[in-house]
Amino acid sequence: MASEERAERLGARIAERGIDALIVGDLVHPGDSGRDAIADVSWLSGFTGSSGLALVDAGGACTFITDFRYAERAGAELPDGFELVIADRNLVETLADRLEGRVGFDPQATSVRELRRLRDGAPDGVELLEDEGAVGGLRRVKDAAEIEAIAAASELTDAVYAELEEAGLGGRSERDIGLWIERRMRELGASGPAFPPIVAAGPNGSLPHAEPGDRVIAAGDLVVVDIGAILDGYCSDCTRTYACGEVGDEEREVYGLVLAAQLAALDGLRAGASGRAVDALARDHIAAGGHGERFGHGLGHGVGIAVHEPPRLSKRSEDQLLAGDVVTVEPGVYVPGRFGIRIEDLAVVTDDGHRNLSSRPKQLLELS
Repeated sequence: MASEERAERLGARIAERGIDALIVGDLVHPGDSGRDAIADVSWLSGFTGSSGLALVDAGGACTFITDFRYAERAGAELPDGFELVIADRNLVETLADRLEGRVGFDPQATSVRELRRLRDGAPDGVELLEDEGAVGGLRRVKDAAEIEAIAAASELTDAVYAELEEAGLGGRSERDIGLWIERRMRELGASGPAFPPIVAAGPNGSLPHAEPGDRVIAAGDLVVVDIGAILDGYCSDCTRTYACGEVGDEEREVYGLVLAAQLAALDGLRAGASGRAVDALARDHIAAGGHGERFGHGLGHGVGIAVHEPPRLSKRSEDQLLAGDVVTVEPGVYVPGRFGIRIEDLAVVTDDGHRNLSSRPKQLLELS
């Protein structure tokens, strides 16, 4: 979907909400935003830099503001119909000069300091109104081109997993494997990892977001590997847990429990299901196996331009799944000080089920 069409769709939503315009972008650190923070701007405009704000009116007209560092890039990436403004001072102050009427801003992406700067710099008569989720609601459901971009990123990630499975794990440190993963992603065409790779061996696997360290992987270790790539602006996310050689009966039993829970959740993944209900399919299965207290995170999250997006699959989720949602399904069991197991696939929600974008085997692989 072209940026002009996205701006028109957003303009229609702005009109429905009874405001004259909407500010799009990160108003926490607007001059130096991270990738996830500027995801709304990227989705709307195609801009790939880290400093940019947009103002869209109810007719779909868009003014895009960046600074000198990104002037040339913005000129090349923005559609012809967008007005490009190069700020000669703070982006927010430049934006404030252009506000008129009732203007919405996302309170989740706005700091107190930058909101004050907007209010101080806006012309008389401008009314600033909290308006959360206007862009996110449009971004959430992926179109066909976005789904194929995510599928390509997932295919690249699967290729890295295939090479890792061939090379083996024993005798390599977590850190070395993490660095190798990042390098191979870039060599295969990714612009980088979607998040720092997780490689967690033995007792480190009981930490759901462990950072690769100096531990050398040894025979008998379970190894949790959680990775994702950015390709053509879209992310992937996948986790596999491997055995380095043979592991014990308890580890195999828990692995089977996690896999069965994941398959049950995938079987219930379809448009119309609630995020809470799908989470319960996996959570109840793990609880019945005696490990309910060891599955403490949500079942999954949306993935797109950012690696964490709506909707949420969790026991507190209020989301209802829609066809075109792209979500992770990643139950886990974490036994403190001993091992962890997580199995994660990336799936597209459809009207009658799902399309799984993760292709690597899920039976417990014993690697050398």
